[in-house]
Formats: sequence, structure tokens, C-alpha cells
Amino acid sequence: MKISMIRDLLDAEVLCCEENLGHHVYSACGSDMMSDVLAYVKDQAVLLTGLVNPQVIRTAEMMDMKCIVFVRSKRPTEDMVSMAADDGIVMMATTMRMYEACGTLYANGLIGTATHV
Repeated sequence: MKISMIRDLLDAEVLCCEENLGHHVYSACGSDMMSDVLAYVKDQAVLLTGLVNPQVIRTAEMMDMKCIVFVRSKRPTEDMVSMAADDGIVMMATTMRMYEACGTLYANGLIGTATHV
């Protein structure tokens, strides 16, 4: 799914790296626990989170994620936006809650990542 489609589906505001909206992501992960993201995310995932701290950007960098969407009207700091911009990570914000945002993306064909616990 193109990141631009995610923006449209979630009615999200692009906060940085708008030039990368044409990139594709192949799965999604919704979590406020970055340890779970590190343990389970693969395949160019988009991260949906309500956690607003620099660890979110560092996790996305480590996992080679292309896009972060902040849910529940959460807003990253200017430093976080700058960090994401330096790495070319598209950062967006939506008013949707995590459940609704993940469900919307899933219903439109973006799969979750498989977990084996």
C-alpha cells in the first residue's frame, strides 16, 4: 500500500517527508510498546502509536520502517520531527484511535505482521 493511501484512509496530516508518500509499506503494527515492535515487526511496516518520545523514531530507524502515524491526535516534538526527517521517515498524525486506525488499514488490505508467541 502506498503511504499516500494511508494518509487518505486515516485522514492524517503529514508532518514531514511528504516527498516520500509514494513509497510502499507491506504491513502495519499498532503498539505503544517499542519492545513489541522490535520483537515482531518485519517487512517495511508502518508504525501506528500513541507514544510520543524519541524512542519511537529510534525504533523505526532500527526496523527500517518508512512511516510513523501518531494516533489520538498525539503530536511529536519538533526534535522528533527533525529526527524522522533526517532519516526520510514519513511522519503523520490522525485523530483516529489506534483500534479504528488499524482496523481501517486492515479492512483496506494492509496486513498485520505475523506473530509466533
